[in-house]
Order: sequence, then structure tokens, then C-alpha cells
Amino acid sequence: MITRLDAPLKVTGGAKYGADHTFPGQAYGYVVLSTIAHGEVEAMDFSAAREAPGVIGVYSPFDPLRLKTATSPLFGETWVPLQTKEVTYYGQPIGFVVAETFEQARDAAGLVQVAYRELPAKTSLSDGLADAEDAPPGRDGEGPTLEILEDGVESIADAFAASPVVVEATYTTATQNHAAMEPHSAVAVWDGGEVTVYSGNQASNLQAMELASALDVPLEAVHCVNPFVGGAFGGKGRTSAPAFLAAAAARDLGRPVKSTLAREQVFTATAGRAATVQTIKLGAERDGSLVALSHDSWCSTDTARSFVEPTSHGTSREWYATRNLAISQKIVPLNVPPTTFMRAPGEAPGSFALESAVDELAEALGMDPVELRIKNNSIAPPGKDLQWASKHLDECFRVGAARFGWQHRRPGGHTDGDWLVGMGVATAMFPALRFPATVGITLNADDTAVVGTSGADPGTGLLTVLSLIGAESLDIPAERITPKLGDSSLPPGGLSGGSTATASAGTAIMIAATKAIDELVALASDPGAPFEGAEVTYADGRVFADGRTMTFGELLRTLGRDKLEVTGSSAPGEELTKHSFSSWGAQFVEVRVHKWTREARVSRMLGVFDAGRIINDKAARSQLMGGMIWGISAALHEGLEIEANGRLANGDFASYLLPVNADIPEVDVHFVEYPDTLHNAVGARGLGEIGTVGMAAAVANAVHNATGIRVRHIPITIEDLLED
Repeated sequence: MITRLDAPLKVTGGAKYGADHTFPGQAYGYVVLSTIAHGEVEAMDFSAAREAPGVIGVYSPFDPLRLKTATSPLFGETWVPLQTKEVTYYGQPIGFVVAETFEQARDAAGLVQVAYRELPAKTSLSDGLADAEDAPPGRDGEGPTLEILEDGVESIADAFAASPVVVEATYTTATQNHAAMEPHSAVAVWDGGEVTVYSGNQASNLQAMELASALDVPLEAVHCVNPFVGGAFGGKGRTSAPAFLAAAAARDLGRPVKSTLAREQVFTATAGRAATVQTIKLGAERDGSLVALSHDSWCSTDTARSFVEPTSHGTSREWYATRNLAISQKIVPLNVPPTTFMRAPGEAPGSFALESAVDELAEALGMDPVELRIKNNSIAPPGKDLQWASKHLDECFRVGAARFGWQHRRPGGHTDGDWLVGMGVATAMFPALRFPATVGITLNADDTAVVGTSGADPGTGLLTVLSLIGAESLDIPAERITPKLGDSSLPPGGLSGGSTATASAGTAIMIAATKAIDELVALASDPGAPFEGAEVTYADGRVFADGRTMTFGELLRTLGRDKLEVTGSSAPGEELTKHSFSSWGAQFVEVRVHKWTREARVSRMLGVFDAGRIINDKAARSQLMGGMIWGISAALHEGLEIEANGRLANGDFASYLLPVNADIPEVDVHFVEYPDTLHNAVGARGLGEIGTVGMAAAVANAVHNATGIRVRHIPITIEDLLED
């Protein structure tokens, strides 16, 4: 089985993350956060901080660093700290203290006195529903509301009135934080007019763009390095406050500056997942055929309205065949930390609502939940002519049901000693996307090759994928490939997000490899070359002509060259006008609920996935297992508690509950493997995020099967399972 190339460095502690970099003369910066949720900073007294040991710089909106608005092509504007006195959430960065040591900077930051003009704050999603606004159009231009009616139906209400069986319920999901192992950090070093920033992020070239615009310097003056990223999944997509502040302070002070958020600061000074409220109504024939589906969603967002959690559009818009569909998405601006992409944004919380509702419909129909889902399997998104290019969801369900022993499931579950045991199931789906990506290939005279792109590997295994696809495309052993990632000086590799990296970078590798081989063959037959005028072919890392052969390295040495360099670029193309693309999965869960204590534990889980060609089986399984664990975490553990004043009551690892080894049983992952070459030449579709989709609903459905209690919010707690 293929080993991840970065594994030895990571398990031995040799991997160097952003904050691991240290330079002579390095200073340390500590961020000062607001202690109100809404208002204005009227004054900041740094006198005690300035006199504290080791302090060399203090910055605030009153003594600002030289920073401007940050922009990038993908995200548009990104918020930059210390540019305004306005406070819009508790824990907002409002100051920065730099000292000779981290401890000195931290202690001095605690001496800063802040005077506020406090204003009323809105911090409750449920209380703010009455003031909800329509969400802005999505990236595809689709508006916040959509209605599709079959011929002869006047309204969605009429469609429900004509449905023999109707279920309706409201579901809620909690605010979450990415809680990555690596806190957000940055080390900035200036050399003349150029800066190098070491910081964990999901796209070094995008971070370089944001920093260049914020620092008001040319893009070529910014070098971003992130060879290792200790967890991201949306939480490190944009440039962090420490990176902006460290870069600007290092320029101001003329020495390197390192800034790392404390664990508690990560929960507010970065962005997380929005809380949601979702009302779903399903109407069906008595045989289970869907007649109508409505999905109305509300999500929290910050006062800048910077992000929408597209729960209805990310699920009900595409998952099931229904004759009538009505969806809406509203936002509720609150004085809370920003929200952003978090593993399967939209699909993860949206699937909890939709898949719980489908389970409730199955119960109302007296129908097996697996068969109900198969019966309503869509061949295309409702209202669209573009059919799915490749979809084997029905096979996922049938294979999963057989492997999991679904035939033994009974209404009301069964008992095992003091435990109530139930089974649950849910659909998983995540759109198969590609981002523009460019990859560079260098063929060296020693018969090795380098495959490099600026993209990131936040634990996804992309570094190994570059090696494998590079070796396959160049027809040489993978051991002779050196993959490079996480450096903005490399060709722009796009964002490591949206489950796009393998399809995006992999396709670019194939294009670059073809160019490299074509150039190699042309060189071999050029005047004065070893195969002058001959018809040259290439295979197994060698050129062939007239019964003679030599390796590409031998050819380059003969020509007096030490290397041959090419780049290849790929982007979504005309395939988007011909088909719809997605990855699919079926999630199966067994839950045990103790009769007396009412604690719920997942005892078995199985995910069966249709994600095209699997490039690296070990890494793919790891990604999906991790996603499934995230789903269990959302179902039974995670949820930020926001107090009325905007403070996070559990914003740290001591009280923000996350599953540990004892909470997770053996995780079974199975692939239904059908390469999807209509989507991309590699045939692989995204799988980094689909693992978490549907898991929370499968857990809730299993809890209901075991106990008869339908919990319509997550996380599910012991109190939810106490009987009257």
C-alpha cells in the first residue's frame, strides 16, 4: 500500500509548520481582542504595556500599522485588522503588542486598557429570525429563492395539498469552529523591499495576493511559504490576522516578527461555521414517490454579511427527484465572529435537516429508509437538463446495506443488555468541482523529475497525489518524482478547498507531462541531437528511435542541458455545459443509547462512496474516515455557546467538546469505483468533504430507531434523550 510521502516527517516531528520558523533578531506579536460585541473603541491606553519588559511596539486603530484593504480574485475583499475603531463582535482583533519574547508580548497585551462606547448587540439566531434578509446570489448567480413546478401546478402549496402523505419539521444546527490542531500563525521576514511569510494556509499564491494588496507592495515582493498545514478545511482559506499583523509589524520594526493566536483566540479571531434553522416539508405518494419538497433556511452571519451557509441550495436543490421544488435561503446578521467555509459548507448542516426529514417521511409511509432514498434517486438536478455524468448512488446503498447488515434493522431497534441499539442511514453528496490550476514539471539530467504547484496539503495527501499522477503521466517510478507544494513562487495551483485539489492539479499535471514529453521528443530529433531526423517515441522514461534508446536524463546530458522545464494549466471547460457532476455516498450508522444514563455512543459506521477513480487508497480512506468522524462530532459533541453579550462560553479545547478515540469505533469505508473521465482526464472526483455529509443525520436517525425520540437539533445531548 502506498505510503504518504509526508508521513515520516509528521510522525517524527520533523515537519516544519509556520510557527516553527525562527530567525535571528525575531520578535513576537500578541493580538489584543475586544471584550464587547458591538460598539466603538473610544480610547486605548498602552502606557503600562509600553513600559512592560521587552516591549518594542504597540499598534491599534489609533496607532495603526501600514495596511490597506486586502483583495484576491477568488474571495474579493478580506477583512484586515486595526483599520477601524468599530467593534462588531466579541473577540475581534483591536490591538497588537510586539516584544522580545512571546511571554512578554502576551503579558503586556494583558495590561492594555480599552474604553468603549458600547451599543446593543444581536447575538441570538433564534431571536433574529424576524429580521432575516434574503441571502445574496450565490457564486453561480442563482438567487436566494427557487421554485420549480410541474405543468398544471399553480403553487407549491397546491402540490402539497395534492400529496397523500406530508411531513414537516424544523431542524437546527449549532455554530462550530474548525478547531484545527495548528493555531493560526505567521512569521514574517523582510529583506529590502521584499517579505517572506511562513504561515499555514490553503493557497500560498492567494495569500500572497492578499498580503501584497494589504501591504501595498507589488505581488512579486511577497513570498508565502506553507509546506505543512496543521488542519484547515476552510478555516485557513483567507489570510489570517496574525499574517497581516506580523508582516506589517516586521516592516515597521525592521526585524522578523512571529505571531501565533492562543487557542482561545482562535475561536473568535478566525471564522467558523454558521448556526442554521431549517424548515423542511415533504409530500409524497403512498408508494414513496416525492411529489413536493420545500426547504426554507436561515443562517447566522456577521454584520458584514461576508458568508452564507447555503443549506437549502447545497442539498434539496439537487439531491432528489421531485416534481415540485421550492427552496429559500435567508441570512441573519449578528454581532458574532465571521462565518466561512467549513468542511462541506451548506451540505453538512443541510444534510442533517434533509436526511432527518426523509427518515421521518419513511416512517410516515411505513417504508424502509434505504428503499425510499433509492426510489427518489435523481438522474439530474430538478429543473435542469444536464444529467449526472456518473452516478452510482443506488449501488452505494445496496452494497452498504449488505455490508452493514441493514436487513437486521427493526422499527424500534433492539436491546443489548442495558443498551438500546438502533441503525440509521443517510445520503451523502458533494459537488464535483475543479479550480483553475497550473503545475510545473522539471525533467532533470539525473533522470528525476520535479512536479510543483503552489497549492497546499492541509492533511489531504495532495503531496503524494502529485507524485503518483506525475509518475503515471511521465511513465517513470514514483520514487523518481519530487513533489513540491505550498510556495507562492511555484506555479499557481489554486485553493486546496472544495474537494478540488486532485482533479484540478492532477489534470494540470497530465497536460504538463504531455508538453514535457513532446518537447523531449522534439529535442531528440533536432539537428545535432542523438536521433537527428528520426521518428522518436517515448515510454518508460526513455526516448526510442531506429532501434536505439536512452533515458531522458541521458538525452539531456548529451545535449549539454541540466533540465527541461514546462508548465501545464487546466480549468473547468465545456464539460460544464454537457453534464452535472457530483460525488455520492451512503452513510450507515449504529448507535447505542444506555437505558439509564441516556448516553449515546456510535458503535459502528460504514460509508460507501462513489467518487470516481481513487488515486491513493490509503489517503482516500483517511480523508473519508476523518470526515465521518467530523459528522459524529457535529451530531453528539460540537456546538459553540454564545452568551447574550457575545462572549463564547466554551471557546477553548477544555469545554468545546470534540470526540476522542474512545468515542470512535472502527470506521469502515468502501469505494464504488467508476472513473469519471467526463469530469476530468484523471477520472477522480472530490472526496475530502463528502465524508462528513449525512453523518449527523444518520446518527440522529439511529438514535430515533433506538429510542423512539426524534431529536431535530445537533448536537444531541443526554438531556434530549431523557424520557418524560
